[in-house]
Amino acid sequence: MTNSPTLKEVAQRAGVHVTTASRALNPATSSLVNPATMRRVQAAARELRYQPNAMARGLKTARSMSVGVLIPDLTNPLFPPIVRGIEDVLASAGYTTLIANTDNDGERQTTLFDTLRARQVDGIIVATAHREDRIFTDAYAEGTKLVLVNRRIDQSDIPAVTGDDHDGIAMAVRHLIDLGHTKIAHIAGPQNTTTGRARLRAYRQSLEDAGVPAEPSLVMMTNGFTEVEGARATRTLLDAGRRPTAIVAANDMIALGCLDVFSERRLSCPQDISLVGFNDMPFIDRLTPPLSTVRVPHYQIGAEAARMLLDRLGNPDLPAKSITLPATLVLRESTAPPS
Repeated sequence: MTNSPTLKEVAQRAGVHVTTASRALNPATSSLVNPATMRRVQAAARELRYQPNAMARGLKTARSMSVGVLIPDLTNPLFPPIVRGIEDVLASAGYTTLIANTDNDGERQTTLFDTLRARQVDGIIVATAHREDRIFTDAYAEGTKLVLVNRRIDQSDIPAVTGDDHDGIAMAVRHLIDLGHTKIAHIAGPQNTTTGRARLRAYRQSLEDAGVPAEPSLVMMTNGFTEVEGARATRTLLDAGRRPTAIVAANDMIALGCLDVFSERRLSCPQDISLVGFNDMPFIDRLTPPLSTVRVPHYQIGAEAARMLLDRLGNPDLPAKSITLPATLVLRESTAPPS
């Protein structure tokens, strides 16, 4: 046996023809093989530690069997579940995932996007950093297979899979109003992102629908969905002198910044200020107090985006569509009636 097992050796160990072994190990053709035979071939491949020759397969299929995933901030805990959903679906279809992190830097995003295309990936799943990204709209118009995940691009028909930002914020605002709050602030996300803008609009619309006056002084903008920016905006809000009884944060990282400032100013949550986040990040229920937040199905968003891309790779003429997955409000201990 050689150091790199061949498909012929896998077939011999499984007691099948090479063609049968090839079909059994290819997700696109495995359904043509008897299930018992397929399991036997797969077991033989595992025992021999066989790896298909991706280059040879690519020459036959005119595909690289790889997909690029471009995300703005790998340190943001919402993105790993999205990437995991993408990887699980693509791996089951025989694809390798190439992940690139842009750090919310436009120049770096362009460089990495061009690098992925130069590696001839079959498609790219993008969590764009901004509402307007010409590199993606231009590439999509030129035929690059793209799917947006978590965020959209303004005035674009690129297929997208996102959570329901509007309903999520609306549920949070209604919950606080039902508790008796009328001085509800919003620490908004960056307005150059669709998520930041949509959540701010939902906050204002929800107050209007409830007949609660929206006070401009109770809205603070951030330059990023980060704990540091959340803390900076919260200090600015409190220093303005009109303290709210509740805050809706544009995401959980911003909410962490709010809690940091509550602690340094000796404000109790929820006794002095109630707080609601957005995303339901891992371990957010371990905070003191455990954070009430809007849960978004991030793993499902990633998985659905991968399925959408695979569908478009299999049928390039499919019409573009976008999917919005529902959000749910998770109530914990960071909200209470105003004191």
